[in-house]
Amino acid sequence: MGKNNGAEAEAPSNTSIARHIRRLSNRERLRKFLALFKREDSVLIVIVADPDSMASAFAVKRLLSRRVSEVTIVHPNQIKRLNNIAMRDILKIPLQPLRGTRREEYTKFVLLDSQPPHRPEFNNIKFDAVIDHHPITEGWNAPFIDVREEYGANCTMLAEYLKSARIKPAAALATAMFYGIKVDTHNFTQKATPADILCFQHLFKRINKYWLNKIEQSDIRKAEIKYFRSAFANLKVRKNRIYVHIGRISNPDILVVVADFLTHVHDIGWVIVSGQVGEKLIVIFRCDGYKKNAGKLAEHVFGAYGPAGGHKESARAEVPVRNLPKKIAMGFDTHRLMRLFTKHLD
Repeated sequence: MGKNNGAEAEAPSNTSIARHIRRLSNRERLRKFLALFKREDSVLIVIVADPDSMASAFAVKRLLSRRVSEVTIVHPNQIKRLNNIAMRDILKIPLQPLRGTRREEYTKFVLLDSQPPHRPEFNNIKFDAVIDHHPITEGWNAPFIDVREEYGANCTMLAEYLKSARIKPAAALATAMFYGIKVDTHNFTQKATPADILCFQHLFKRINKYWLNKIEQSDIRKAEIKYFRSAFANLKVRKNRIYVHIGRISNPDILVVVADFLTHVHDIGWVIVSGQVGEKLIVIFRCDGYKKNAGKLAEHVFGAYGPAGGHKESARAEVPVRNLPKKIAMGFDTHRLMRLFTKHLD
């Protein structure tokens, strides 16, 4: 006779579900994912819009297009980076803001290239499936969890789903996924697996090279050149590290552009670039990944104040200024940025 007659068994943890899913073959994994959905379902795909997540959502929309009644892709963040705008527009990826979406109109919810604790906007959504390649977090659950943090791109995982479903992606989808893998692996100079390389090669045969070039060449607005001037004026080098606090900015994506540019400087192991957008301090981390972990550093320094984390080579923190200790928040500049990390990196 069992304990607690009629009581529910304790639900498995998200980690145990993820471990079970990753042990499956690609075909079994696809079957379990598709089993979540019925023909009458309306599916809301939620992403934090960037190349990898947009392409992943485009792929899931293709997977489900003939299996459910409706698929909508939404994002909580503004799309401001020109590459991302070009990708969305040229490849005609159907996106809409999460804000204003009537969630009660949807029966199933899928989160891609992210996890529920990554954004406060996800707190009130009960996800049916999470497919991601970031380190797994705690405090949430879903019936289907496919988290493979060793993968360089979320698109690689979705390419495997498409291949198992025997779906040959059209040029727009192939170009989106190819670009997503290229961006998230930094042209295979950062974290990548043989699976990333194989999917990249598989997609290459189907891409539109003209579209890809147009997307990659859309980089900086004329109005954003001034931020480079500010970055160079405030740049400080300590040992093999570059620190820059740019000050108030209108578009947080310029911090990513500046940080990626500064990684080209010879003999530099860390690049840490910050700026203030509205009432948030945003910090971008880049490192070579050799005996370094940008994600852990971001979480260690800023995790108590707001969302912070990422991969070994790249990470991000978005911290409400009001959450920071007063001695840090008041008069923030490059010198304060350096002092904030001295005890962690020296």
